[in-house]
Amino acid sequence: MKEIKKKAQILMEALPYIKNFYGKTFVIKYGGHAMVDENLKNSFSKNIVLLKYIGINPVIVHGGGPQIGDFLNKIGKKSEFINGMRVTDEETMDVVEMVLAGKVNKEIVKNIILSGGKAVGLSGKDGKLIIAEKMFVYKNYENRPPEIIDLGKVGKVKKINPEILNLLIKSEVIPVIAPVGIDENGNTYNINADLVAGEIAISLNAEKLIMITDVDGIITKNGRLISSINVKDIPELIENGTITGGMIPKVEFCKKAIEHGVKKAHIINGKIENVILLEVFTQKGVGTEFYMEDNWCMM
Repeated sequence: MKEIKKKAQILMEALPYIKNFYGKTFVIKYGGHAMVDENLKNSFSKNIVLLKYIGINPVIVHGGGPQIGDFLNKIGKKSEFINGMRVTDEETMDVVEMVLAGKVNKEIVKNIILSGGKAVGLSGKDGKLIIAEKMFVYKNYENRPPEIIDLGKVGKVKKINPEILNLLIKSEVIPVIAPVGIDENGNTYNINADLVAGEIAISLNAEKLIMITDVDGIITKNGRLISSINVKDIPELIENGTITGGMIPKVEFCKKAIEHGVKKAHIINGKIENVILLEVFTQKGVGTEFYMEDNWCMM
């Protein structure tokens, strides 16, 4: 009886959140270990289906870097990275598109369907969803002008056309998006999935942007998880070394999304089963949430 009562209390704790988020859109960036481990893949798909059944509209943007790397290794092509971004020539771009928009995307769709949901896989090419433009990296020098580094078919988002997503959402279908974009001349580009998720969240005026990673969130130097961060404090946290390395761009994407109307952003650890439900439907949560003072509320 105690166990049954405990389950009832958990459901009651979730009730105000379910009520508050009914009809709202969550954009979820799916990446890291959660995309590899079979139990975690199953947990993720069930979490997504549950969100849909209680009236929330999940939109998934996924990565697939390790899967791309594995395939390139199989064909004997070496992966090269500059500033954390994959150098992408024409041959590599073909592999990226095949792996992301084909294998990885369709596996996620399959898992959602097997968990009882309805999902459709897209790339940024479909419906001109992601209009891209070429990205360049600049290497700075002390005594001479910066060097422009050409990464090949690596792009950034110029524009999101969310019409196709709105149609799917109205049809009770979960969109699953591979971060491949197209420019106005028909060229295909590989785009950072965190960047795409942030831009899609903005275009949909989403309630939440949720980034699934392999870490708990933002951790202080003494190992404490910071559960909530006002976006105005982000520059200081970067300057003092609390936010470092690959976490900096993720946090910047969260900051931009919130500054452009997304209510909250979250960075959570996908290695925790049911992590989406634990973050969204409990008072404490399990990751780091980002908010702007004007947007802040207990939900």
